[in-house]
Amino acid sequence: MSNPTACIIVIGNEILSGRTQDKNIAYIASGLAAIGVNLREVRVIPDVENTIVATVNELRAKFSYVFTTGGIGPTHDDITSASVAKAFGVPIHRHPEAEASLRAHYSESDINEARLKMADVPQGATLIANPVSAAPGFIMGNVHVMAGVPRIMQAMFDSIKHTLNGGKPVVSVHVSTNLPEGTIAEGLTEIQSRYSDVDIGSYPLYRSGGFFTTLVMRGTEPARNEAAAAEVRALIKRLGGEEIDEPGHGQ
Repeated sequence: MSNPTACIIVIGNEILSGRTQDKNIAYIASGLAAIGVNLREVRVIPDVENTIVATVNELRAKFSYVFTTGGIGPTHDDITSASVAKAFGVPIHRHPEAEASLRAHYSESDINEARLKMADVPQGATLIANPVSAAPGFIMGNVHVMAGVPRIMQAMFDSIKHTLNGGKPVVSVHVSTNLPEGTIAEGLTEIQSRYSDVDIGSYPLYRSGGFFTTLVMRGTEPARNEAAAAEVRALIKRLGGEEIDEPGHGQ
């Protein structure tokens, strides 16, 4: 039986403009791999209601889990919650538990309508706790809606990870060589054809004035990863290359 699948929807004009660099994808990806959920796609989309609605509806039908980051703050362009409600065809409402958390977090002089907006979630949603700044995320169906701020997103993701139904953990082995990609490409293709259950990735490096390559074998069966890695090492030796001590990339 194959592992469950997942995708991430990164929502925010600031990501698309280059003003902000995403720091959430790698955290979610590694966390999912550890529990045996295969991340298959990442979309980066703007703060546009129709785009959010269409993307959520497309991907929630395609994958076991959908994770969104961004757009659940207090400002006018934080429209993710309302857009997800529209995608599910339900009204948005002020969740009493979320409102109580916000009122407890902020002083009476600091609480205002903009901050209370962060308690608005789709009808029927389950809250995701936010121990950092109180404003919660939420789960609607198989869609998990989280903050874009990395520290908050990580706390939210860690609080729900144990609730996900995963499979065998995805593990990896890496082999680095002083041979460039072009030299090993043909032999690597042949190895991949014999190991369809192992994802073999090739990642070029440039270090100390020379080109190198890191090969990464990823799969749910450690023995198969190691077998593929052994063939990669044999290929490198056959081509006159050397295995080098370089940090793995692409894992």
